[in-house]
Amino acid sequence: MSLQNDEKPGCFGFIIGFLRSIFGRSSKTPVSLPYRLRDDFLSPTELSYYKVLTSILGPRATICVKVSLSDIIFVSKTDRYMSFFNRISKRHVDFLLCESSTLKPVLAIELDDVSHNRPSRKERDRFLDEALRAAGLPILRVTPQRQYTREGVVSQIKPFLQASRSPEDTQVRERGSQQQSANSKSDEHPPMCPKCGLPMVIRVASKGEQKGNQFYGCPNFPKCRQVLPIHSRREAG
Repeated sequence: MSLQNDEKPGCFGFIIGFLRSIFGRSSKTPVSLPYRLRDDFLSPTELSYYKVLTSILGPRATICVKVSLSDIIFVSKTDRYMSFFNRISKRHVDFLLCESSTLKPVLAIELDDVSHNRPSRKERDRFLDEALRAAGLPILRVTPQRQYTREGVVSQIKPFLQASRSPEDTQVRERGSQQQSANSKSDEHPPMCPKCGLPMVIRVASKGEQKGNQFYGCPNFPKCRQVLPIHSRREAG
């Protein structure tokens, strides 16, 4: 006995139709995603401050906007890595000034509106300041204004841009020199990374003039690129 065209499908046919409705969608069918372009990427005060910064710095520095904190600093190896990483993963700084040639961060800038007066926000700001201080990056906090003057902005950022090397850079170089001096006396123990404070590991150069030669490198590479030469005991003597 044959089924009529208007006869309802059986249970098996219903299951097949249901599965097709879930997994059988054509890949060519466009999927409507709920994303839209924000109109408030920069607030009016942020945009005003950005324009003044641009007119002052020109090509001398690169201005990055709304930069994630985890893209600027990293967590040195620790057994509490995720705990420290989670504290920076969802935060950002309003502006980041970088050296134009290398894009090395020089100064973080935060515009503190009235929302920063809340106790919870003050605690977050305190952590941000301490985290950047630990990483050796200065931060400038600015009170938002309707209009900014070149003179006022220059007076705020000038102390941070005058010196070619920050005190933190100098301290890192001094620690590196001390470690290099200690390394020249003995290779029984690896030196500590002058930036991260961790025992360095032996690596082998894969290219360049030093290809094939060994050197000490930071275990946090590539986030930390501190290196020290390896001196043999004969050289040390």
